Amino acid sequence: MADTAKDVQKKQAEAPEKGELTRAGRLYTPAVDIIERKDDILVTADMAGVDEKSVDITLEKNVLTIYGKVEPFVPEKHTLYVSEYGIGDYQRSFTLTDEVDREKIQASVKNGVLRIVLPKAEAVKTRKITVRAET
Repeated sequence: MADTAKDVQKKQAEAPEKGELTRAGRLYTPAVDIIERKDDILVTADMAGVDEKSVDITLEKNVLTIYGKVEPFVPEKHTLYVSEYGIGDYQRSFTLTDEVDREKIQASVKNGVLRIVLPKAEAVKTRKITVRAET
């Protein structure tokens, strides 16, 4: 049971390889699922507390970076007594291959789950070859 609880805890990110963080606080690596489908690759990232206004996705050369900014929330006229859930931003980077059509990448977020659809380039899509009977 203890191992299961440990597996679902958020993983604090390592210091970024390039530059320094520009914001104080914790930085987490969001857990992701990557699913290859017929025409695309779907990446889902758990980023609790992030919405469409606080997530930033950049593609620089072959590196796709997702960054989610999370503001601590305490209801007005309340004082936080105990907080067992770590509050912090999210960041994770992926290196894309030439199999991804970079011009058609789409992203959406709902209830703290970011979905990125990476369409496959036409050259790598699986296609059906029709076999004709010779006469």
